[in-house]
Amino acid sequence: MHPVLLRLGPVTIHTYGFMMAVGVAFALWFIFVQSKKQGLEATKLVDLAFYTILISLLGAKLVLLVTSFSYYTQRPGELLSLARSGGVFQGGLAAGVIFAFWYVRRHKIPTWKMADLAGPALALGHAFGRIGCFSAGCCWGRACDTSLSVTFHNHEAHNLTGVTLNTAVHPVQLYEAGLNFLNFIILFLFLKKKRFDGQVFSLYVINYSLIRYFTEFYRGDHDSKVYLIQQASPYLSVSYPQVFCVLGLILGLALFFILKKRKSA
Repeated sequence: MHPVLLRLGPVTIHTYGFMMAVGVAFALWFIFVQSKKQGLEATKLVDLAFYTILISLLGAKLVLLVTSFSYYTQRPGELLSLARSGGVFQGGLAAGVIFAFWYVRRHKIPTWKMADLAGPALALGHAFGRIGCFSAGCCWGRACDTSLSVTFHNHEAHNLTGVTLNTAVHPVQLYEAGLNFLNFIILFLFLKKKRFDGQVFSLYVINYSLIRYFTEFYRGDHDSKVYLIQQASPYLSVSYPQVFCVLGLILGLALFFILKKRKSA
């Protein structure tokens, strides 16, 4: 793990932030290229994507603040850690989607055509972000006794994120990164042969809800307050992020069938 990518005098470049920037750059590039192929205004869509990313980051941090409010009120000095944290992804996704729908209506952009480009872009950017997450040591996994395990030793990362050191854990960040890359490939293939507008975006919501629900079983950074149901076995426990995943799955399926029916009509 390399929480710090580069130090140049007083300037420190953190790997997490760098990989997030790489993910954003690839996502914007994807939207720009594909919007031209779809006959959409590329400049407007790139502007939309840029502002949506900013709103999503704020939304993700706000949800983290709200869900961990008691923690931050007891430790006000930790509020600065919000700047380093990626926040709660589902919160960022919700904030970004709400803003994006407002933006496309104001600028009269075809909503579902735009959304179909946003789905693969989100998956691609998120995959790079999770690689940065692994390098920084945040969102670490629970104890693991298989050959898949990794062991963190970096004390600087521990001071920044609280990652467990010298214990074999699941590389859950890489699980999610790999699944997000796979999700991007699947969505990109559907984009080329989609049968109705909104199909690709609804599949993104469905796929990511399943990905996150699965990877939550292997998270080791959650405290007891994150769980709606907590049992000795992680497979019998249910975290609040998994509840959001179930809601996301229902929403994605409903969206898929509603848009499909509308196309048929």
